[in-house]
Amino acid sequence: MRTRSLAKIAAIGIAGALALTACSNSSSPSGTGLGGGGSSSNTSNKTYKIGFQGALSGDNQQLGINEINSVNLAVDEANQKGDLGFKLEVLKSDDGGTADKAPAAAALLIQDTAVLGVVGPIFSGPTSATGKTYAAANMGLISPSATNATLTSSGFTTFHRIVPTDGVEGTQAAEWLAKKNKKVFVVDDTSVYGKGVADVVAKTLQGKGVSVTRQGVAATTQDYGAIAQTVTSSGATAMFYGGYDAQAALFAKALTASGFKGLRVTGNGGKSTVFTSGSGAAGNGWYFSCGCQDATTAPEAKAFNDAYTAKYNTPPSTYSPEAYDAANALIDAYKTAVAAGNPTRQSVEDAISKLDYKGITTEVKFASNGEVAQATVNLYEQKDGKIVQLGNILQQS
Repeated sequence: MRTRSLAKIAAIGIAGALALTACSNSSSPSGTGLGGGGSSSNTSNKTYKIGFQGALSGDNQQLGINEINSVNLAVDEANQKGDLGFKLEVLKSDDGGTADKAPAAAALLIQDTAVLGVVGPIFSGPTSATGKTYAAANMGLISPSATNATLTSSGFTTFHRIVPTDGVEGTQAAEWLAKKNKKVFVVDDTSVYGKGVADVVAKTLQGKGVSVTRQGVAATTQDYGAIAQTVTSSGATAMFYGGYDAQAALFAKALTASGFKGLRVTGNGGKSTVFTSGSGAAGNGWYFSCGCQDATTAPEAKAFNDAYTAKYNTPPSTYSPEAYDAANALIDAYKTAVAAGNPTRQSVEDAISKLDYKGITTEVKFASNGEVAQATVNLYEQKDGKIVQLGNILQQS
Protein backbone atom coordinates (compact mmCIF):
# COMPACT_ATOMS: atom_id res chain seq x y z
CA MET A 1 0.00 0.00 0.00
CA ARG A 2 2.77 2.41 0.88
CA THR A 3 4.61 1.67 -2.37
CA ARG A 4 1.46 2.14 -4.44
CA SER A 5 0.65 5.44 -2.73
CA LEU A 6 4.15 6.80 -3.28
CA ALA A 7 4.11 5.74 -6.90
CA LYS A 8 0.80 7.52 -7.45
CA ILE A 9 2.08 10.69 -5.78
CA ALA A 10 5.28 10.58 -7.81
CA ALA A 11 3.29 10.16 -11.03
CA ILE A 12 1.15 13.18 -10.18
CA GLY A 13 4.31 15.16 -9.38
CA ILE A 14 5.86 14.21 -12.72
CA ALA A 15 2.76 15.15 -14.66
CA GLY A 16 2.50 18.46 -12.84
CA ALA A 17 6.15 19.22 -13.41
CA LEU A 18 5.87 18.53 -17.13
CA ALA A 19 2.86 20.78 -17.37
CA LEU A 20 4.68 23.54 -15.53
CA THR A 21 7.73 23.12 -17.72
CA ALA A 22 5.58 23.35 -20.83
CA CYS A 23 4.05 26.60 -19.54
CA SER A 24 7.45 28.12 -18.85
CA ASN A 25 8.77 27.05 -22.25
CA SER A 26 5.88 28.76 -23.96
CA SER A 27 6.90 32.09 -22.42
CA SER A 28 10.67 31.61 -22.61
CA PRO A 29 11.89 30.61 -26.10
CA SER A 30 15.35 29.60 -24.89
CA GLY A 31 13.96 27.00 -22.48
CA THR A 32 13.03 26.79 -18.84
CA GLY A 33 14.88 29.46 -16.92
CA LEU A 34 14.71 33.20 -17.20
CA GLY A 35 11.14 33.87 -18.16
CA GLY A 36 12.33 36.66 -20.44
CA GLY A 37 15.96 36.08 -21.16
CA GLY A 38 18.68 38.57 -21.99
CA SER A 39 22.27 38.31 -23.09
CA SER A 40 25.23 37.88 -20.78
CA SER A 41 26.11 41.55 -21.29
CA ASN A 42 22.74 42.65 -19.90
CA THR A 43 22.38 40.64 -16.69
CA SER A 44 23.35 43.14 -13.99
CA ASN A 45 19.69 43.73 -13.19
CA LYS A 46 18.77 40.05 -13.39
CA THR A 47 17.98 37.94 -10.36
CA TYR A 48 18.30 34.17 -10.58
CA LYS A 49 17.24 31.79 -7.86
CA ILE A 50 18.95 28.76 -6.40
CA GLY A 51 16.46 26.20 -5.17
CA PHE A 52 16.86 24.17 -2.00
CA GLN A 53 14.84 21.04 -1.24
CA GLY A 54 15.22 19.38 2.12
CA ALA A 55 13.83 18.62 5.55
CA LEU A 56 13.04 21.91 7.27
CA SER A 57 10.41 20.36 9.51
CA GLY A 58 9.85 16.98 11.13
CA ASP A 59 12.11 14.69 13.15
CA ASN A 60 15.12 15.18 10.88
CA GLN A 61 14.92 18.92 10.31
CA GLN A 62 18.26 19.65 11.97
CA LEU A 63 20.17 18.25 9.00
CA GLY A 64 18.09 20.46 6.73
CA ILE A 65 18.80 23.51 8.89
CA ASN A 66 22.53 22.73 8.80
CA GLU A 67 22.39 22.72 5.02
CA ILE A 68 20.05 25.63 4.22
CA ASN A 69 22.15 27.83 6.51
CA SER A 70 25.20 27.04 4.39
CA VAL A 71 23.36 27.66 1.12
CA ASN A 72 22.17 31.05 2.38
CA LEU A 73 25.70 31.89 3.52
CA ALA A 74 27.21 31.00 0.13
CA VAL A 75 24.63 33.10 -1.72
CA ASP A 76 25.07 36.05 0.65
CA GLU A 77 28.84 35.94 0.16
CA ALA A 78 28.51 35.75 -3.62
CA ASN A 79 26.15 38.72 -3.71
CA GLN A 80 28.36 40.76 -1.36
CA LYS A 81 31.42 40.30 -3.58
CA GLY A 82 29.59 42.26 -6.27
CA ASP A 83 31.35 40.64 -9.21
CA LEU A 84 28.67 38.19 -10.36
CA GLY A 85 27.09 40.52 -12.88
CA PHE A 86 23.72 39.35 -11.58
CA LYS A 87 21.99 38.78 -8.27
CA LEU A 88 21.09 35.54 -6.52
CA GLU A 89 18.26 34.54 -4.22
CA VAL A 90 17.47 31.27 -2.45
CA LEU A 91 14.05 29.63 -2.76
CA LYS A 92 13.68 26.93 -0.13
CA SER A 93 11.18 24.09 -0.27
CA ASP A 94 10.45 21.85 2.70
CA ASP A 95 9.86 18.16 2.01
CA GLY A 96 9.90 17.16 5.68
CA GLY A 97 12.51 14.54 4.83
CA THR A 98 9.80 12.21 3.49
CA ALA A 99 9.09 10.79 0.06
CA ASP A 100 5.36 11.53 0.19
CA LYS A 101 5.90 15.28 0.62
CA ALA A 102 8.73 15.46 -1.92
CA PRO A 103 6.73 15.82 -5.18
CA ALA A 104 4.95 18.95 -3.92
CA ALA A 105 8.26 20.37 -2.70
CA ALA A 106 9.84 19.76 -6.11
CA ALA A 107 6.86 21.29 -7.92
CA LEU A 108 7.25 24.50 -5.90
CA LEU A 109 10.78 24.93 -7.24
CA ILE A 110 10.07 23.79 -10.78
CA GLN A 111 7.14 26.18 -11.27
CA ASP A 112 9.35 29.21 -10.50
CA THR A 113 11.14 29.90 -13.80
CA ALA A 114 13.85 31.94 -12.05
CA VAL A 115 15.10 28.74 -10.37
CA LEU A 116 17.79 27.33 -12.67
CA GLY A 117 19.27 24.67 -10.36
CA VAL A 118 18.76 23.07 -6.97
CA VAL A 119 20.89 22.16 -3.97
CA GLY A 120 19.29 18.89 -2.90
CA PRO A 121 17.18 16.94 -2.36
CA ILE A 122 19.16 16.23 0.76
CA PHE A 123 17.66 12.81 1.65
CA SER A 124 17.52 9.66 -0.45
CA GLY A 125 13.77 8.97 -0.14
CA PRO A 126 12.71 12.39 -1.43
CA THR A 127 15.33 12.14 -4.19
CA SER A 128 13.89 8.80 -5.32
CA ALA A 129 10.42 10.34 -5.41
CA THR A 130 11.41 13.37 -7.49
CA GLY A 131 14.50 12.49 -9.52
CA LYS A 132 12.61 11.85 -12.75
CA THR A 133 10.46 14.94 -12.26
CA TYR A 134 13.53 17.14 -12.04
CA ALA A 135 15.10 15.38 -15.02
CA ALA A 136 11.98 16.04 -17.11
CA ALA A 137 12.28 19.73 -16.20
CA ASN A 138 16.01 19.79 -17.11
CA MET A 139 16.71 20.96 -13.56
CA GLY A 140 20.25 20.29 -12.39
CA LEU A 141 20.59 18.92 -8.84
CA ILE A 142 23.64 18.89 -6.57
CA SER A 143 22.92 16.97 -3.38
CA PRO A 144 25.18 17.44 -0.35
CA SER A 145 23.88 14.37 1.47
CA ALA A 146 21.60 11.96 -0.46
CA THR A 147 23.67 8.79 -0.33
CA ASN A 148 21.58 5.81 -1.50
CA ALA A 149 23.73 4.01 -4.05
CA THR A 150 20.93 3.50 -6.62
CA LEU A 151 20.19 7.20 -7.12
CA THR A 152 22.74 7.54 -9.93
CA SER A 153 21.49 4.44 -11.73
CA SER A 154 17.75 5.16 -11.66
CA GLY A 155 17.38 7.40 -14.67
CA PHE A 156 17.76 10.64 -12.70
CA THR A 157 19.81 12.25 -15.46
CA THR A 158 20.22 15.67 -13.77
CA PHE A 159 21.19 14.33 -10.33
CA HIS A 160 24.70 14.86 -8.93
CA ARG A 161 26.11 14.47 -5.42
CA ILE A 162 29.33 15.46 -3.69
CA VAL A 163 29.41 12.71 -1.05
CA PRO A 164 30.25 9.00 -1.19
CA THR A 165 27.37 6.58 -1.61
CA ASP A 166 25.99 4.24 1.02
CA GLY A 167 27.66 1.52 -1.01
CA VAL A 168 31.05 3.08 -0.29
CA GLU A 169 30.30 4.20 3.26
CA GLY A 170 28.52 0.97 4.24
CA THR A 171 31.30 -1.17 2.84
CA GLN A 172 34.00 0.72 4.72
CA ALA A 173 31.97 0.77 7.94
CA ALA A 174 31.52 -3.00 7.68
CA GLU A 175 35.21 -3.53 7.01
CA TRP A 176 35.99 -1.57 10.17
CA LEU A 177 33.42 -3.55 12.19
CA ALA A 178 34.73 -6.87 10.89
CA LYS A 179 38.20 -6.20 12.28
CA LYS A 180 37.10 -7.01 15.86
CA ASN A 181 33.62 -8.53 15.67
CA LYS A 182 32.38 -11.93 14.57
CA LYS A 183 28.69 -11.46 15.40
CA VAL A 184 26.87 -8.25 14.48
CA PHE A 185 23.20 -7.29 14.74
CA VAL A 186 22.10 -4.96 11.91
CA VAL A 187 18.93 -2.89 12.40
CA ASP A 188 17.36 -0.47 9.93
CA ASP A 189 14.46 1.99 9.98
CA THR A 190 12.95 0.60 6.71
CA SER A 191 13.55 3.93 4.89
CA VAL A 192 15.27 4.16 1.49
CA TYR A 193 18.41 5.44 3.18
CA GLY A 194 18.34 3.30 6.33
CA LYS A 195 17.60 -0.03 4.70
CA GLY A 196 19.96 0.73 1.83
CA VAL A 197 23.02 1.31 3.99
CA ALA A 198 22.09 -1.56 6.34
CA ASP A 199 21.87 -3.94 3.37
CA VAL A 200 25.39 -2.96 2.30
CA VAL A 201 26.78 -3.35 5.82
CA ALA A 202 25.15 -6.76 6.28
CA LYS A 203 26.28 -8.10 2.90
CA THR A 204 29.86 -6.91 3.40
CA LEU A 205 30.04 -8.38 6.89
CA GLN A 206 28.74 -11.74 5.69
CA GLY A 207 31.31 -11.71 2.92
CA LYS A 208 33.98 -11.45 5.58
CA GLY A 209 32.64 -14.40 7.54
CA VAL A 210 30.81 -12.39 10.19
CA SER A 211 27.53 -13.78 11.54
CA VAL A 212 24.79 -11.22 10.90
CA THR A 213 21.27 -10.92 12.31
CA ARG A 214 18.91 -8.45 10.58
CA GLN A 215 15.74 -6.70 11.68
CA GLY A 216 13.77 -3.72 10.42
CA VAL A 217 12.04 -1.31 12.81
CA ALA A 218 9.90 1.42 11.23
CA ALA A 219 10.99 5.01 11.82
CA THR A 220 7.56 5.75 13.32
CA THR A 221 8.45 3.55 16.30
CA GLN A 222 8.60 5.37 19.63
CA ASP A 223 9.40 2.45 21.94
CA TYR A 224 12.67 0.68 21.11
CA GLY A 225 12.60 -1.51 24.19
CA ALA A 226 11.71 -4.70 22.34
CA ILE A 227 14.38 -4.44 19.64
CA ALA A 228 16.96 -3.34 22.22
CA GLN A 229 16.25 -6.44 24.29
CA THR A 230 16.47 -8.61 21.18
CA VAL A 231 19.87 -7.16 20.31
CA THR A 232 21.13 -7.57 23.86
CA SER A 233 20.04 -11.18 24.15
CA SER A 234 21.41 -12.11 20.71
CA GLY A 235 24.99 -12.36 21.87
CA ALA A 236 26.14 -9.88 19.22
CA THR A 237 29.27 -7.95 20.11
CA ALA A 238 28.32 -5.03 17.88
CA MET A 239 25.19 -3.36 16.50
CA PHE A 240 24.85 -1.23 13.35
CA TYR A 241 21.79 0.99 12.92
CA GLY A 242 20.72 2.29 9.52
CA GLY A 243 18.48 5.28 10.16
CA TYR A 244 18.25 8.89 11.28
CA ASP A 245 19.26 10.87 14.35
CA ALA A 246 16.01 11.20 16.33
CA GLN A 247 15.26 7.48 16.11
CA ALA A 248 18.89 6.55 16.79
CA ALA A 249 18.72 8.59 19.99
CA LEU A 250 15.69 6.66 21.20
CA PHE A 251 17.41 3.41 20.28
CA ALA A 252 20.54 4.47 22.18
CA LYS A 253 18.58 4.97 25.38
CA ALA A 254 16.80 1.64 24.98
CA LEU A 255 20.06 -0.23 24.37
CA THR A 256 21.57 1.25 27.53
CA ALA A 257 18.46 0.38 29.53
CA SER A 258 18.59 -3.21 28.26
CA GLY A 259 22.21 -3.57 29.30
CA PHE A 260 23.80 -3.93 25.86
CA LYS A 261 27.58 -3.75 26.22
CA GLY A 262 28.62 -4.14 22.59
CA LEU A 263 29.84 -1.66 20.01
CA ARG A 264 27.13 0.70 18.76
CA VAL A 265 27.53 2.16 15.28
CA THR A 266 25.36 4.13 12.88
CA GLY A 267 25.81 5.93 9.57
CA ASN A 268 25.70 9.53 8.41
CA GLY A 269 21.95 9.87 9.06
CA GLY A 270 22.49 9.53 12.79
CA LYS A 271 25.31 12.02 13.16
CA SER A 272 23.82 15.26 14.47
CA THR A 273 23.17 17.35 17.54
CA VAL A 274 19.66 15.88 17.56
CA PHE A 275 21.19 12.50 18.39
CA THR A 276 23.47 14.03 21.00
CA SER A 277 20.73 15.94 22.80
CA GLY A 278 18.16 13.17 22.44
CA SER A 279 20.35 10.32 23.61
CA GLY A 280 22.07 12.08 26.50
CA ALA A 281 24.69 9.97 28.25
CA ALA A 282 23.42 6.89 26.38
CA GLY A 283 24.92 8.34 23.19
CA ASN A 284 28.45 8.41 24.54
CA GLY A 285 30.53 5.68 22.94
CA TRP A 286 28.47 5.54 19.75
CA TYR A 287 30.42 5.58 16.49
CA PHE A 288 29.33 7.19 13.22
CA SER A 289 30.51 6.60 9.67
CA CYS A 290 30.07 9.66 7.48
CA GLY A 291 31.34 10.89 4.13
CA CYS A 292 31.42 14.34 5.66
CA GLN A 293 33.87 16.82 7.09
CA ASP A 294 34.10 18.34 10.57
CA ALA A 295 34.30 21.99 9.56
CA THR A 296 35.09 23.05 13.13
CA THR A 297 38.49 21.35 13.00
CA ALA A 298 39.45 21.00 9.31
CA PRO A 299 42.08 23.66 8.43
CA GLU A 300 40.68 24.13 4.92
CA ALA A 301 37.27 24.99 6.39
CA LYS A 302 38.43 27.65 8.87
CA ALA A 303 37.10 30.66 6.95
CA PHE A 304 33.78 28.90 6.41
CA ASN A 305 33.57 27.87 10.06
CA ASP A 306 34.24 31.44 11.20
CA ALA A 307 31.68 32.93 8.80
CA TYR A 308 29.00 30.35 9.61
CA THR A 309 29.48 30.74 13.36
CA ALA A 310 29.36 34.53 13.13
CA LYS A 311 26.20 34.50 11.02
CA TYR A 312 24.21 31.88 12.94
CA ASN A 313 25.76 32.07 16.41
CA THR A 314 26.38 28.32 16.31
CA PRO A 315 29.12 26.24 14.67
CA PRO A 316 28.48 24.34 11.45
CA SER A 317 27.41 20.73 11.90
CA THR A 318 26.80 17.59 9.84
CA TYR A 319 26.71 18.32 6.09
CA SER A 320 27.05 22.08 6.60
CA PRO A 321 30.36 22.26 4.69
CA GLU A 322 29.11 19.88 2.01
CA ALA A 323 26.06 22.09 1.43
CA TYR A 324 28.37 25.12 1.24
CA ASP A 325 30.42 23.39 -1.43
CA ALA A 326 27.30 22.32 -3.32
CA ALA A 327 25.96 25.88 -3.31
CA ASN A 328 29.24 27.44 -4.40
CA ALA A 329 29.66 24.85 -7.14
CA LEU A 330 26.14 25.61 -8.37
CA ILE A 331 26.91 29.34 -8.30
CA ASP A 332 29.97 28.59 -10.42
CA ALA A 333 27.73 26.75 -12.90
CA TYR A 334 25.36 29.75 -13.00
CA LYS A 335 28.29 32.04 -13.81
CA THR A 336 29.35 29.77 -16.66
CA ALA A 337 25.82 29.62 -18.06
CA VAL A 338 25.36 33.41 -17.82
CA ALA A 339 28.70 34.08 -19.48
CA ALA A 340 27.70 31.88 -22.42
CA GLY A 341 24.51 33.86 -23.09
CA ASN A 342 20.92 33.54 -22.01
CA PRO A 343 21.07 31.00 -19.14
CA THR A 344 18.52 28.22 -18.98
CA ARG A 345 18.07 25.20 -16.77
CA GLN A 346 19.62 23.09 -19.49
CA SER A 347 22.69 25.32 -19.82
CA VAL A 348 23.15 25.29 -16.04
CA GLU A 349 22.82 21.50 -16.01
CA ASP A 350 25.44 21.31 -18.78
CA ALA A 351 27.75 23.53 -16.72
CA ILE A 352 27.22 21.36 -13.62
CA SER A 353 28.26 18.27 -15.55
CA LYS A 354 31.49 20.02 -16.59
CA LEU A 355 32.35 21.49 -13.18
CA ASP A 356 35.83 21.36 -11.74
CA TYR A 357 35.39 23.39 -8.57
CA LYS A 358 37.79 23.17 -5.65
CA GLY A 359 35.68 23.12 -2.51
CA ILE A 360 36.57 22.88 1.16
CA THR A 361 35.41 19.24 1.41
CA THR A 362 36.29 17.84 -2.00
CA GLU A 363 37.00 18.69 -5.61
CA VAL A 364 33.54 19.06 -7.12
CA LYS A 365 34.02 17.20 -10.36
CA PHE A 366 31.48 14.67 -11.54
CA ALA A 367 31.68 11.39 -13.41
CA SER A 368 29.19 10.89 -16.24
CA ASN A 369 26.72 9.25 -13.83
CA GLY A 370 26.74 12.20 -11.43
CA GLU A 371 29.01 10.69 -8.77
CA VAL A 372 31.75 12.90 -7.35
CA ALA A 373 35.24 11.97 -8.46
CA GLN A 374 36.76 12.00 -4.96
CA ALA A 375 35.18 11.23 -1.61
CA THR A 376 36.38 10.18 1.86
CA VAL A 377 34.51 8.35 4.63
CA ASN A 378 35.40 9.46 8.15
CA LEU A 379 34.79 7.79 11.50
CA TYR A 380 33.34 9.81 14.38
CA GLU A 381 32.68 9.01 18.04
CA GLN A 382 30.51 10.71 20.64
CA LYS A 383 32.60 11.49 23.70
CA ASP A 384 31.23 13.36 26.72
CA GLY A 385 28.27 14.68 24.79
CA LYS A 386 30.21 15.78 21.72
CA ILE A 387 30.71 14.02 18.39
CA VAL A 388 34.37 14.19 17.39
CA GLN A 389 36.12 13.18 14.19
CA LEU A 390 38.62 10.32 14.51
CA GLY A 391 39.78 10.38 10.89
CA ASN A 392 39.58 8.29 7.72
CA ILE A 393 37.70 5.12 8.67
CA LEU A 394 40.05 2.95 6.62
CA GLN A 395 42.92 4.08 8.82
CA GLN A 396 41.20 3.32 12.14
CA SER A 397 42.05 0.16 14.10
